[in-house]
Amino acid sequence: MLFEMALEATIDQQNLMFNPAKLHSSIKIPFPKSSSIENEYFVYHQADLFSQSFSAIEGIRRMGKLCDVTLKVENMSFSAHRIVLAATVPYFNAMFTHNMIESTQKDIVMHGIDPEALEALINFAYSGRISINVNNVQSLLIGASFLQLKWVRNACATFIKERFHQNNVLKVRTLADSLGCYGLMTDSNRYIAQYFPDISLSEDFLNLNISEIIDIVNKDELQASEEQVFEATIRWVKQDELRQECFPQLLAAVRLPLLSPHYLADRVATEELIRSSHECRDLLDEAKDYHLMPERRLLLQSFRTRPRCVSYIRGHIYAVGGLTKSGDSLSTVEVYNPLTERWELAEAMSILRSRVGVAVLNNKLYAFGGYNGIERLSSVEVFDPATKSWNIVSPMHRKRSALGAAALNDRLYVCGGFDGVSSLNIVECYQPDLDRWTIITPMQKHRSAGGVVAFDGYIYILGGHDGLSIFDSVERYDTYTGQWLSVTPMLMKRCRLGVATLNGKLYACGGYDGSTFLQTVEEYDPQTDKWRFVASMNVTRSRVALVANAGKLWAIGGYDGFLNLPTVEVYDPKADCWTFAASMCAHEGGVGVGVIPIQESEVP
Repeated sequence: MLFEMALEATIDQQNLMFNPAKLHSSIKIPFPKSSSIENEYFVYHQADLFSQSFSAIEGIRRMGKLCDVTLKVENMSFSAHRIVLAATVPYFNAMFTHNMIESTQKDIVMHGIDPEALEALINFAYSGRISINVNNVQSLLIGASFLQLKWVRNACATFIKERFHQNNVLKVRTLADSLGCYGLMTDSNRYIAQYFPDISLSEDFLNLNISEIIDIVNKDELQASEEQVFEATIRWVKQDELRQECFPQLLAAVRLPLLSPHYLADRVATEELIRSSHECRDLLDEAKDYHLMPERRLLLQSFRTRPRCVSYIRGHIYAVGGLTKSGDSLSTVEVYNPLTERWELAEAMSILRSRVGVAVLNNKLYAFGGYNGIERLSSVEVFDPATKSWNIVSPMHRKRSALGAAALNDRLYVCGGFDGVSSLNIVECYQPDLDRWTIITPMQKHRSAGGVVAFDGYIYILGGHDGLSIFDSVERYDTYTGQWLSVTPMLMKRCRLGVATLNGKLYACGGYDGSTFLQTVEEYDPQTDKWRFVASMNVTRSRVALVANAGKLWAIGGYDGFLNLPTVEVYDPKADCWTFAASMCAHEGGVGVGVIPIQESEVP
């Protein structure tokens, strides 16, 4: 009270001393007369006005001043300013600006929202800050979805995603679906697919309803053997006797033809749930016919005969461009056929390309940029195995060699590289359906000769150099936020390295650390957020290309410090060892590589 009286006295004193009308009539500032001066003007902008004002408004609210609305939920009430809520919360904007009954009410009763969550979200409307923890994240997610505060909802979704676990992801998926939080639902499905064997052992999995479990078992992306999928369905059915009647419907989602003949005979055929069901026996017979009569497989094609996960699909490995023994660029393309275990020449590109970026999308092989022996390239061409032809598409915005490329969500991304003058941090995104390139958020570092790969729903770039330093750092691009974020670095500095993903792990192999050509290999586990060394390659390889195929990693070509290499090594993660495979027939290292899955019609 004393403070307020003192403030009023000060204002009165200032008013007595300051008379705007008197000053305006007695003082006039002269300016030179010229047309140029008369047309001049200056715009003053106080950048922090809004942040300071909202801080002041928050203080006014906490004093209970000028508030014109009270939100009531359960036995709690929260005073606020109608204009602030309308300006910051879409739900209240619609309520207060569209002549709803509540737009003139002093007291508004809220339903379906947790009182503590509502208080936190009202505070956020004034401050732009909110504290999220494991105890309040679910109520905040529900409240933010209800109030249409998408940024808070996305922050809650990110918090939950970073804490996925086999014992919570199924509940998260259900909640995200009910709230229409499709990004979180997509992330949940991706996690379930990646860690299905562990999740299928959880109590939540056994409590799914029939439609939910069929939806999961149907997914192509499940990173599990078909034996694990089959055993999971058996566990689910045996959890409740009433489920036996819907077992044929569930078994139809299991890809029995992908099971081995021995497993079909020894395990599936002896399972009483299958022996007692006519529909289940028909599905078993279909799988047996697939193995017993390979000449009729084309007639038996269905989704059940299609392998689930890229890691387990056998594909043709294409080696694109690269270098001769003398270091000249090539347009040569050769392909490894895992059915014959041999390399053979394929259709050559139209342009010479070394240090080329390669990626596969929708069973088509793309070659980006590179070096033709004279200049860096911005041109792009695509190979269609159906027509066995290369075609030029729209060029990138920037010329670049030593770039990285990856495919994610029907888009292609090219990152970094060297334009002939400097290393780049520029990233471009290509939409094949529109034949259009877009420059997106640049990387945090300028990186040439880094390794680029799509992993766990992000675009990762590992290592590389900026012309001065070689990096061990790793950053990733989030297509939802459009931002690059630094993540756990590798154990070693590497440029000209090979990168690939297999069975939910990220691998980096070979390269150059500034003084040594490398043969070491390290593996990143997103569950532990740690890198560890695995078995080293048999040969030192810089400029090595690495791909996953048929459940293994393939290190192709490279440079050992003396010679360009045509040799190929294969890593078996179960045995943790590298063995040699057939060498390339037409290349001497420095190739770009991509894998196009074998079509069902090609399988004998």
